[in-house]
Parts: sequence; C-alpha cells; structure tokens
Amino acid sequence: MKSLAAVVRTPKTPFVLETVDLPEPGPREVLVRVVGVGVCHTDLASRDGLLGAPFPAIFGHEGAGVVEAIGSAVTKLAVGDHVVLAPASDGTCHQCETGAPMYCDHFNALNFQTDPDGPRARLDDGAQAYLKYFGQSSFGQYALAGERNAVKVRKDVPLHLLGPLGCGIQTGAGTVMNGMRPRAGSTIMILGTGAVGLAALLGAVVCGCATIIAVDRVDSRLELARSLGATHGINTTGLTDLGAAVREIVPQGVDYIVDAAGAPGLIQAALAGLGRLGMLGLVAVPPTADRSLELPWFPMLLAGQSVRGFVEGDSVPDIFIPQMIELYRQGRFPFDRLIKAYPFDQINAAIADQLAGQTIKAVLEIGAPA
Repeated sequence: MKSLAAVVRTPKTPFVLETVDLPEPGPREVLVRVVGVGVCHTDLASRDGLLGAPFPAIFGHEGAGVVEAIGSAVTKLAVGDHVVLAPASDGTCHQCETGAPMYCDHFNALNFQTDPDGPRARLDDGAQAYLKYFGQSSFGQYALAGERNAVKVRKDVPLHLLGPLGCGIQTGAGTVMNGMRPRAGSTIMILGTGAVGLAALLGAVVCGCATIIAVDRVDSRLELARSLGATHGINTTGLTDLGAAVREIVPQGVDYIVDAAGAPGLIQAALAGLGRLGMLGLVAVPPTADRSLELPWFPMLLAGQSVRGFVEGDSVPDIFIPQMIELYRQGRFPFDRLIKAYPFDQINAAIADQLAGQTIKAVLEIGAPA
C-alpha cells in the first residue's frame, strides 16, 4: 500500500513527506486511512532521539481515521468503521487482564519501535522506516494498527478532531476521572495549562470539583483555563511562594495536584499547598529520564499524602474514549477548543507553533472522512 508519510531519517531533523510502501495487515492488524492526527510532545522527543527510537522512522500516535482493510483474524472491527488509535498493549499480561493496559508489561516494546523484527515501510530509495510507533505510526495517509489499539467510535462526530483523545486528552482527563476520582466538591490544582493540563481541568469539571486552580506563566492560557471551568488562576511569574498563594484560596490546602508541567522546582513549590491526605499526580515527563524529585519526607508522612504516576490517564481506551466523545456531544467536554488544525504538509510549522505556545494542540488534517 502506497502512502504519503512524514519520515524522520536521522535524529533532530525535520519531518519530510515521502511516499512509502506499507506492508499488508497481519492477521490481527487493520489498515486505517488517517483523517486527522494530533502532534504530541512524545513524538518530538522520539524525533530528537531522546526515547531510543531507531531511524529512519515514522512517528505519530494520535491518529483517527477509517478502517480500509482488516487482517484475517480481526473480529472487533469492520471495513468502514471510524476509529481512534490508542497506545498498544498485549492483552495477555497481568496488568492488561486486570484492566490496566496502560501499564502493560510490554508497553515499551509495543510502543517505542524497539522490536528489531517489527514491521517496516519501504522508502523510495530502498531504505526501510520503522513502523508501529505507539502501535500505529499515524503521521501518514495510512496507518497500520493493531486490532486491540483501534477503538471504534460513532460516525456522527467530527473525525478529524478525535485523534488527541487517543493520547494527550485521555492522559489529562483520565488522570483525574479514572485515576484520582475526586469527589464532587473536592479541590484540585493543575500545574501547566497545555493540552494535557487543560484536559485534566476538563476532567475536574466533569467530576464536580468545587475549586480548580490553574497554574501557569502565561496569562492568555490562564484566561483560557478560566473559560473552561477553572475557578482561579495563578501566574507564577515573579511569585515567591506558590504554597502560600494556594492557601489564600484554599486555607487547608488542595486535595489533589496534577503536574502537567514537568518542572521539578514548580512541583516542590506546589507541595506546600497540598492538604492532608492529598495526592500529587505525576503526569508530565521529567526533563531527563534520570531526573529525581526531592520530596518533604516527614511533612508528607505526617499529612498522609501520596504521590502517584499516571500513564495515559489510567485508561481502558475502548471504554474511556467513547465516554469522552459522549461528554463532548453533551457539551460537557469541549476539548475541541484546545485544537488548531493544520494541513499535513505544514507539519513542521504546526510543531513550531506548538513549541512556541501559539497553539495548544496541533492536529494535522490528512483526508476527508467519507
């Protein structure tokens, strides 16, 4: 199958649109015609060689599209189905079998192109590009995905918008809705108002949190956060005591903190505003894989506080992605307000805008849904 795809041949180089030849779907695989695909920070980290991806490679892991062909053993999907592509999991390990596929024992092997015998696309010059990034490699007109990580969705919603539900949006919203599960009336602070942080905010609104504090350094993003349901915004520019600023709003401290910023100093400052029995949720990737986080050991022990990491929002994609879509249809989950669409051939411009903070979530429009 011929497909136009965004290929990265060597680390830290721009994406280049090239014609590639994809292999036929295996027994448990589906071929998806991509309609839209989100741009995620993880794609860029892999492009820059930070996550161990081999090269040449085709990245992209927030794809949405239409099933064009199915493998001989596929039973979950049919040609013509609309799907959102999520991270891959094996379905057989203990974590998958107990409802936690995002903590699959083989997550790295299935999602970061570490299998030297995995499928590859042939390039025009005879070279081969690695495929199945996050089980999909959806920076292209077509994506080869696993049956398991392709989620069937209803056909009466704008398909080109749905791709980010497969990663960034479900990561933020799911951390709150599936992982933390705050009671109505709870208090929460969200560090960072990019796509993941704002998705967490939307999740907090759905859960009925009474006080939602957004923290960032950019006033325009804090204004957007307020329009989406934040009750308060704190700009940390020039702020010397974040904990004190939080306790001016919630004297007893907040019940939950979601870190979607990935700045160790900001996390440590925010902990002074965490209340008794409060939880810190780590969502953002640290600046480097070996970076440590220093915690106030004795105060956290006495306060009964906890720290937890969350991957992909503790989501079971086949359940949670349709739930987010239904909330969107009801007007209760306006994730589309975070999205700015770009033509596929403007992928590098979209990335530049996102890195510069001019765009919250870039989505590349590749084809029509019909």
